[in-house]
Amino acid sequence: MERNIRTNGLVNCVALLLASLGGFAVARYSGSFAGQAGVIFLAVGFLACLFSFFQMRLEENERLERLDLEELARKSKDSALFRSNEAELFPARRALEQFERYLLPAFSLLLLAVQAGGAWWLWYWLTKSYPLVQQGQGTSIQEPVVALCLWGLGFLVLFLLGRFASSIARLEKQRLLRPGAAYLLLSAYLCAVVALGVLLVYVGFLKADFYLAYGLAVVLALMAAENLVGLLLEVYRPRVKGQEARLLYDSRLVGLLGQPEGIFTTAAHALDYQFGFKVSETWFYQFLRQYLGWFLLVQVLLLWLSTSVVIIDAGEQAILERFGKPVTSSAIMEPGPHFKLPWPMDIVYRHQTRRIQSFQVGFTAGAHDEDEKAILWSVPHYEEELNMLVASREQNVSSTPGTEDTQAVPVNLLTVNIPVQYQITNLLAWATNYTDAGALLEKVATREVVRYLVSVDINDIMTAGREKAAVDLLARIQARANEMQFGVHIIFVGLQGIHPPVKIASAYEAVVAAEQEKEAKILRAQGYQARTVPMAKAESIRLTREAEAYRERTKAGAAATAAQFDNKIIAYKASTNVFTQRAYMQAMAKGLANARKYVIATTNTDDVVILNLEDKVRADLLDVPLPPAKK
Repeated sequence: MERNIRTNGLVNCVALLLASLGGFAVARYSGSFAGQAGVIFLAVGFLACLFSFFQMRLEENERLERLDLEELARKSKDSALFRSNEAELFPARRALEQFERYLLPAFSLLLLAVQAGGAWWLWYWLTKSYPLVQQGQGTSIQEPVVALCLWGLGFLVLFLLGRFASSIARLEKQRLLRPGAAYLLLSAYLCAVVALGVLLVYVGFLKADFYLAYGLAVVLALMAAENLVGLLLEVYRPRVKGQEARLLYDSRLVGLLGQPEGIFTTAAHALDYQFGFKVSETWFYQFLRQYLGWFLLVQVLLLWLSTSVVIIDAGEQAILERFGKPVTSSAIMEPGPHFKLPWPMDIVYRHQTRRIQSFQVGFTAGAHDEDEKAILWSVPHYEEELNMLVASREQNVSSTPGTEDTQAVPVNLLTVNIPVQYQITNLLAWATNYTDAGALLEKVATREVVRYLVSVDINDIMTAGREKAAVDLLARIQARANEMQFGVHIIFVGLQGIHPPVKIASAYEAVVAAEQEKEAKILRAQGYQARTVPMAKAESIRLTREAEAYRERTKAGAAATAAQFDNKIIAYKASTNVFTQRAYMQAMAKGLANARKYVIATTNTDDVVILNLEDKVRADLLDVPLPPAKK
């Protein structure tokens, strides 16, 4: 029986190896994402099965060695033979102990690295391929019928081998045969899953195979997490002599996925232990175990039949397709409840025909772009902005010393942010004429914007021509959409932002600043002119009036002087002596009015009088009034 078990283990290893190689070849040729992900599971199963086969050989050698020594001990009367070194007497047992102590944890770590690395690589590869899959690239299956047959054949062979191995492992209580049997059954179910993905792609669900690969990557990551937790718990597991330890590479998750009926056995043991009697032998448990599959089948059937009822929400319309073709009698479903054939015979595709939809031309908005409040030319407004060519009427000739005259090219670069809003008016045309009408309409609108910009002047569209540009662009995009039969109505085309590219915005700002400075200087000069000319006119009038007043004053003074002279002549003729004395005294009084006077009272002394004719610096210090004399 032991030889048959080893043979079974070897057959399992060879089967998993051939399934891995064949599955890899089929998956690569057909281009199946799920098939290439399933190959990693097959490879992990082959490693676990190979390692269990190697451990099986070691345990068999240890068992035979123990039997031989027992036979020798029974026949031999000299017990000194068995008092030698234990390592010399039991080399097979020593090899098994070293294997379980060092190689078993090392292999578990290797298996963990393969599972974790495979899960990471799968996730990275699928994430990198996601944009291409969204665009419909790489989703087709080469020779789907051949691939479906080969994966189905793999399921049949692996399932039969797995069921046989699991039965042997359960009946003979061979724990080393259990991991290989579990991986065989899991590999069989994986072949069925991959075959289902190929079938779904073949009938029209192009992304089903890709999403199945994502699910397999998650399962592989869960297996790695379970392996890691098992290794951590193994460190703290109490070692009881004689107690059989669970194999580190025997995954409970793999056993559950490969043998889901084992849940009943586990639940039965747990219930028996919890309640203290054989719950698993009650009629209800037996009935549930016998008919649970039928209950689940009925639930799945009811769930499948529920796909016959569909409710179209308000603001929506839907297209009903039967076996991939629109139903002529009721192709368009209006809001409300409807009945149809179950999936996948009838499939409903919903569209928001009442909702105003929009896209952007010239930029790609980021997650936090709307948070920006200040909009400047020198700062990017969105995550990605496109630079487009725009015409320019200015063709200035510039010359540099030592070079020939060059003429500027009649184009410029311009960054535009143009939101376009539209509404679906013909759902059949929108959904059936093109694979992705929304993306194509965006490209058509972008082309019309590019064509329009090269036909207008940059200064016009950035200033007074913005409103006319929005109207012209709406008419152009609508005409092109009607020509290509998109079945949409363009509602709004807005020139949200038009500015030079960010890298050269500073140069534009410098030119604008210079123009503004020029205008400011002109306005300051005009203000100076408006202020200076009236002031000059007022000054000239003032000077003229002052000159006229001086003239009149001088004339009046001269006339008064002449009249006074005539009167003086008359007075002189009347009394010459009196007039002369009077004139002399008036002259003296007038001349001595502000002069300092010294009075000499005595006449009989010879005094020397010193007169200081210098100007007084502080007259108030010398001309101090004397106090009156006391009487």
